[in-house]
Amino acid sequence: MVNEALMRTMRLTAIAGVASLAAGCLVLLTGTVVSHSGDGAPEREKWKADYHRPSAIPFPAANPYTEAKSRLGRMLFFDPVVSGSGTHSCASCHNPSLSWQDNLPRGIGDTMEAMGVRTPTLLNVAWVPKLGWDGHFRDLESVAFGPITNPKIMNMPEKELIERLSAIPGYVTAFRGAFGSGDISKRKIELALATFERSIVSGEAPFDRWIKGDERAINDAAKRGFDLFNGKAHCAACHSGWTFSDASFHDVGVGKGGDIGRGKLFPTSVELRYAFKTPTLRDVARRAPYMHDGSIATLNDVIDLYDRGGVDRPSRAEEIRPLGLTAQEKSDLIAFLHTLTAAPTAVAVTTLPR
Repeated sequence: MVNEALMRTMRLTAIAGVASLAAGCLVLLTGTVVSHSGDGAPEREKWKADYHRPSAIPFPAANPYTEAKSRLGRMLFFDPVVSGSGTHSCASCHNPSLSWQDNLPRGIGDTMEAMGVRTPTLLNVAWVPKLGWDGHFRDLESVAFGPITNPKIMNMPEKELIERLSAIPGYVTAFRGAFGSGDISKRKIELALATFERSIVSGEAPFDRWIKGDERAINDAAKRGFDLFNGKAHCAACHSGWTFSDASFHDVGVGKGGDIGRGKLFPTSVELRYAFKTPTLRDVARRAPYMHDGSIATLNDVIDLYDRGGVDRPSRAEEIRPLGLTAQEKSDLIAFLHTLTAAPTAVAVTTLPR
């Protein structure tokens, strides 16, 4: 759990990172051949092949992994020194004990004002090409100073942050260890934070054990739900692959009024009006409320939205249509979604630089 003092004071002991994602550990679970159960939809075995976990975390050539850089990024992530008041860290909203988000309908920033959208999880961001609910961040390196300098989020001017870090000997040493000689800079902060954040990977869930061949890892209702997910319910059209996201943007019937998502970036596009990022479904049972604005309280309510086909309007995604699910089918879908949540992961604790 994140130490509560992390939220209240600028320079106390904070969480260092996820124990199972210790620096230098890049290898994830490798997919293995699954057994044929002989039951369920005829396509089940073919569908299962699409959900094997990758063998390693992808790091870009422009920001390759190093242990020192990841360690520095982890310190910055958990240090409230990055906020104007000195009371909020990145982890205040992206809390590892809450699957790297905050379970609030809207994020709460350094000034205690509600943000326009809810906090997205950081699970598996290494596989997300464009970030933000509307995709306005071109890559993970470009994200950090958006919330850091935003007056309603971290409320920390770039110049002041660099001055703060440069006045802490431990950070001066850590930056030199990660980047060699030279001053602390915005770009170095971006590179370090992105390196650590790419190490945030969802843990093995019951679904993963089933995919690897353990037929007892999930129950029959969940297996029927998997068939529905890939078949009649059409969920996999957007929630695809092992991350359960196509990393694209769709109008599913939630946005309204001026809350037009990606449409703000492409104002002439009918298709992108009210379109928001497809979120991962990893740890989904632990991450209520749902949608970009936190407007849907439960998974049952989410399924009801999709079952009725969202909102019939010109921007509605082609994948969204009335489904005609029965009560039993909805129950099976819920059973399946619960298998995507891994057991809580312990975190290690470190002392922040001074």
